[in-house]
Amino acid sequence: MTTDDQTTPPRMPAIYLGHGAPALMDDALWPVELAAWSAEMPRPKAILVVSAHWEEAPVTIGATTPVPLIYDFYGFPQRYYEITYASPGAPALADRVAKLLSDVTPVYQDAARGLDHGAYVPLLAMYPEHDVPVLQMSMPSEDPLTLIEVGRRLALLRDEGVLIIGSGFMTHSFETIRKRGRDQVGAENAIMEFDHWAAEALAKNDLDTLIDYRHLAPAAGYAHPTADHFMPLFITLGAGLDDGAAPLTKIEGYWLGNSKRSIAFE
Repeated sequence: MTTDDQTTPPRMPAIYLGHGAPALMDDALWPVELAAWSAEMPRPKAILVVSAHWEEAPVTIGATTPVPLIYDFYGFPQRYYEITYASPGAPALADRVAKLLSDVTPVYQDAARGLDHGAYVPLLAMYPEHDVPVLQMSMPSEDPLTLIEVGRRLALLRDEGVLIIGSGFMTHSFETIRKRGRDQVGAENAIMEFDHWAAEALAKNDLDTLIDYRHLAPAAGYAHPTADHFMPLFITLGAGLDDGAAPLTKIEGYWLGNSKRSIAFE
């Protein structure tokens, strides 16, 4: 169907992915999995990212013109601080996000804030040509119900060709990183138990269980000493609520001992 010579874009997925760390790009497998995943999707007109690494309330929209990346990590080799990701800005998407959220929250803009590594690291693998407009939006809360509502209001963007990404990590335990070491491909029992619990709850689309993960998930305090990397999942769940079907696991396994489980509402 066309209107005014403009082709109606295909409905885009809403996804939650593990973004790893800058060293993800040196892994032999994970970037290949991310690239294969993006190749399966329709090509997005734009990408909206909510990352674990930007928590700010009220909702704040990042730069809509090219600005430097944020290297929000410490102690890495110099080459990781020289990475660039020069995606086009997305001012029209910024206006649309503000409109969709305006009746529930003020929406501010930080015109100087570039993409953080929760945004650009996976995009380096998924869209390496830097040719899709990208907008990053802050995560305004660590309350799952608030985030689900934000995601629900953003869901309309999927019908406008926008790929919605909640970027976190299905488990985010620095303790397991220290124990396993970079060359270990498995994970210890506590991480696997949380991962299996999450997989089962997601397969059932069991929002109530996921919302109450602190009380119901095995090893929740070990898998997520802080909530930040789990919370973007609820943006994705909100954006997929109207689908009815459960999300699909697109990537699974472990990296630095943590679960890289990533899911999509398609």
